[in-house]
Amino acid sequence: MAAHPLAGFLSVEESAALIRHYRYAEERMMRVMGGWIALTPELSAKLLLGRHVWDCAQHTDLWGKRLPELRAPAHASEPPNDAFVRFMDRLESPEEFHQTPERLTGLYGVLKPHLLAAYEEHFARSNAVYEPPTRRILQRTIEDERRHIAAGRAVLSHLLATPEAQERAGRWQRELGVLLGAAGGISGRGAGLPAVPDASSDQAGVVQDLVSLERPIGRWPMPPDLEASVEAHARRLARGDLWGLAHDFVAGYRETGAAVYAPLAAGFDNHRVVGFGTIGGQHLVKVRLDGPAGVAVVQLRWGNQDGSWQVLEAEVVRTETKSGS
Repeated sequence: MAAHPLAGFLSVEESAALIRHYRYAEERMMRVMGGWIALTPELSAKLLLGRHVWDCAQHTDLWGKRLPELRAPAHASEPPNDAFVRFMDRLESPEEFHQTPERLTGLYGVLKPHLLAAYEEHFARSNAVYEPPTRRILQRTIEDERRHIAAGRAVLSHLLATPEAQERAGRWQRELGVLLGAAGGISGRGAGLPAVPDASSDQAGVVQDLVSLERPIGRWPMPPDLEASVEAHARRLARGDLWGLAHDFVAGYRETGAAVYAPLAAGFDNHRVVGFGTIGGQHLVKVRLDGPAGVAVVQLRWGNQDGSWQVLEAEVVRTETKSGS
């Protein structure tokens, strides 16, 4: 028997079930992104997540309100199967300070492109006469996901500046892709996942999701003699030279400063200035230290004492142990 010309490609019950799957993905993604904001040190990525989590909340609400129109309970979420839950659990798992590339790769390189593909396929197969409410929601989510992916890729490409970071991101993307395929995607209907449509990064509106990307600069705008003092101090800190560091502190702060630095283990391979500011005649300098075992970020307040720069106050603002250490 031929389908009615005004019928959709899904029955009412099937449409409601698929929308519950969409809502599960959007709701879970919203919660994941919200939790990641506090874990993400890079400002461009942090603000990107903050802006996109709002759109995910809107998508979740729109799908939830559509369900009663399909004779189903409102605001219900349902994964397509247990395998999709395992995929989402794995996608959520990178929670270390240094794992922003993995977080963005899972979100903007796997989950969102898949949702965009599923939404595009659904829209293409839906009936323009019979299903305008669903199509309106799909148009909104498609537009948002295209913008999200383009902006996410811009930030991610900025973060993947080294071969090591690129290799990590590629390995993570492949792992998540296998899990997503095993789940049969958001529909759960098998391994034949829809092809991911292009999400061009030059489309209008992408810029509204971006802040200025962190860019390495040749030299922070600090006095040359202060720059030399900061560099010497950072080198001593990286190799754990507490005796040498004590002489960089202003008199009266040496004992306190040594106690601040004492918990830091020696053996950092690299250091770099990641922040600089001026308050009156004093300067705040933030230094990041990297090594095989982890990361430390130190904030220093420098003042000119009798013609030489000395540390007036030091604070270890963050330490992070790398996985496997």
